[in-house]
Amino acid sequence: MRRFLPILVIAGFVVFVLATAGAERAAVVVTPGGQQTYRIAVQRFVDDSASPNARLVDDFRAKVTTALEFSSVFQAVDDAAFLGPVTTPSGRDDAALDCPNWTQIGADAVLEGEITRRAEGVSISFRVWDTGRCKRLLRRRYQQSGTNLDATARRLADDVVEAFIGVRGVSNTEIAFVSDRGGNKEIYVMSADGSGARAATANRSLNNFPSWSPEGDAILYTSYRYLNRPFLFLSSRGRGRPGRLLSRLGDERPQYRGVFSPDQDRMALVMSNGDDTDIYTVGLDGRGLSRLTGGRAIDVSPAFSPDGRRIAFVSDRTGAPQIYVMNADGSNTRRLTYDGSYNTNPSWSPDGLWIAYETRVNAQFDIWLIDPEGVTSTPLVTHPRSDEAPSWAPNSRKLVFSSTRRGLADLYVIDRDGSNLRRVTSAAGNNTGPAWGPYPR
Repeated sequence: MRRFLPILVIAGFVVFVLATAGAERAAVVVTPGGQQTYRIAVQRFVDDSASPNARLVDDFRAKVTTALEFSSVFQAVDDAAFLGPVTTPSGRDDAALDCPNWTQIGADAVLEGEITRRAEGVSISFRVWDTGRCKRLLRRRYQQSGTNLDATARRLADDVVEAFIGVRGVSNTEIAFVSDRGGNKEIYVMSADGSGARAATANRSLNNFPSWSPEGDAILYTSYRYLNRPFLFLSSRGRGRPGRLLSRLGDERPQYRGVFSPDQDRMALVMSNGDDTDIYTVGLDGRGLSRLTGGRAIDVSPAFSPDGRRIAFVSDRTGAPQIYVMNADGSNTRRLTYDGSYNTNPSWSPDGLWIAYETRVNAQFDIWLIDPEGVTSTPLVTHPRSDEAPSWAPNSRKLVFSSTRRGLADLYVIDRDGSNLRRVTSAAGNNTGPAWGPYPR
């Protein structure tokens, strides 16, 4: 078998010429199950300020509605169907809801609230109701100093989602990704719905494989900015110091990829000694280096389980790349994928139930899900063009991935059941390697 070169790790998968042997066993194919959509009536929040600002109120309502619909949990009821008021009446903070007016139009939920602007900032109060039970599920107030309500609208929507289904929404989270829209491959960050994209690096080098810290205050990535070789760097907006990491390990061995452990005390990294590429764990200060894989195989793409006890990874030890799982200390390694001869890029769902990965079909890639024991598997995204690099939302209800279905690579978000596909990048250039960040803290 002809082996691929370590430098090809940068592509996120490995390349082989010869076909591999047949699968040893086949996985059971299942469908993870659908997700229900509820109808919500979003009232126009009353402006209790001394000088009401209709444009601000309408803009806030539109952004809340967009964020609610992004969750795939809610569909907004059109104003024309309302039997109740379109604008929340003043003084309703403790009042009961006239539920029949809303159930008659098919609204499962009602969102009402107030906006108050003062010199010291903006106050937003809101309530969300379950109209079927005529029960108020949530009452909350936000206070902020500025008048930019974009993040507040998304936060509010995520709170409403959680109040209604018990799982927090993700519209107020962020996605890091790689884009060459400026000419070089730089790391970018955007809101989960694709808005507000901005560059996180600007070093005019090759940057790849962004990975969030568990607290969401830093992004670990691979860059060729030093010695024109791959090493790990940190882009930080928290307590971490930005710049190169693991300099204690020296400059001799390329570092192709790194991911934080869930407790953020250590990281798993892919490192080469020139002949072999293996997976290691190490402290963030470069101390305590431990090699987890060995032999002549190429082992790449580590992904921690949510509890940090296991690591999924890719290895060619059977001849072609397959997904494997091992304990976080490198013990108890076992092969996970047998369905398909070329499987790469594992991503473990935050709830621990699924591992998403890409599998080659003819000359392109599809995205599949498999459970961590390798018993059940299901195709999630299939298309004549390549779909690659899946990454989970922090609530495990959505994934983001890169696709060339429109020619250049763009990022798409999809529900775990394969529904509600939407494109979230549309700028020039290629947008690849997404990493969905955690909830903001």
